[in-house]
Amino acid sequence: MTTERNRRIIRTSVIGIAVNVVLVAFKMAVGLIANSISIVLDAVNNLSDALSSVITIVGTKLSAKAPDKKHPYGHGRIEYLTAVAISLIALLAGLTSLKESVIKIFHPEETDYSIASIIVIAAAIAAKLLCGKYVKGMGEKLNSQSLIASGTDAFSDAVLSAGTLITALVGMIWGLNLEGIMGSIISLFIIKAGVEILTDTLNSIIGVRFDSELTEKIKQKINGYDEVKGTYDLTLHSYGPTKIIGTAHIEVDDNMTAREIHKLSRKISAEIMFEFGIILTVGVYASNTSGEFGKIKRLVEDVVKTHPEILQMHGFYAEANIKYAMFDLVVDFECDANEVREAVMSELHEVCPDYIFDIIMDSDYSD
Repeated sequence: MTTERNRRIIRTSVIGIAVNVVLVAFKMAVGLIANSISIVLDAVNNLSDALSSVITIVGTKLSAKAPDKKHPYGHGRIEYLTAVAISLIALLAGLTSLKESVIKIFHPEETDYSIASIIVIAAAIAAKLLCGKYVKGMGEKLNSQSLIASGTDAFSDAVLSAGTLITALVGMIWGLNLEGIMGSIISLFIIKAGVEILTDTLNSIIGVRFDSELTEKIKQKINGYDEVKGTYDLTLHSYGPTKIIGTAHIEVDDNMTAREIHKLSRKISAEIMFEFGIILTVGVYASNTSGEFGKIKRLVEDVVKTHPEILQMHGFYAEANIKYAMFDLVVDFECDANEVREAVMSELHEVCPDYIFDIIMDSDYSD
């Protein structure tokens, strides 16, 4: 599946390269003949798009390398590094063109547009719209951020080319030279696109919160098993667009046997892999909330409710013979977890002095 995905990404990128190379040739020729910096910069933008597609192809091939001893999780994150390279190219192109455009504002040069140049620009707009729709559609289908970004960028290029067309028409009809101004606008759009790509990619490398819709579906799937009383501590880690590894804890009755737990956890892992393509390791919380333990748990819940910074309590388990109870708390990132823990411990000691409480502080990793 991954091999076929990579082939289709590469094929789509090659089509994008071909379209951009043709546009570069025509726009550069028209821009030089008409002495139009906005058309030349439009051509440079298409050239950077073609280079970006080349980098995407290289990155896709490298990311497809099989895992090895040094990289046991595979090489999928190389796709993020290629996106960083693409964003830096866009930023460099945008800053360079902005400098040249500002010079043109203060020192404008005469332009000479023709009907042929108008036709070429109009054709380029149509080509970029069609190319953008195709590339973005394939990106969404293949879950490829680089293709989605390229497709979106193509739509932006079409808008910029429309601005170039307006500049040319204004120059032909009214004789006004808007080259420097339009070139600056195009440059700022290029810079903006580069910053957005770089920001999104760096967030992916650092690690971002997974989509709440996905995590909610995973929890609903696991909670669908009769033996599961709740799903907690779901954490997911991306090792590229096609490889996600995670862990989750399930709460079950403490009288389940090791054999029963083994069968249940294996079944859950297999189902999650089949439905979501995620490698999930399942941990277990034993639950005993009957009789005296249920009363102790309710006392703990009453204390927890007085702290709005606590998002969730789970994993409660008590031992009567040693008067010991443990549980996990999920707290908001904005608060000091140690302070919250100390406050809860103090309050529990007042309402239930006979018990020793062990509180594990968890972070809010997923919704």
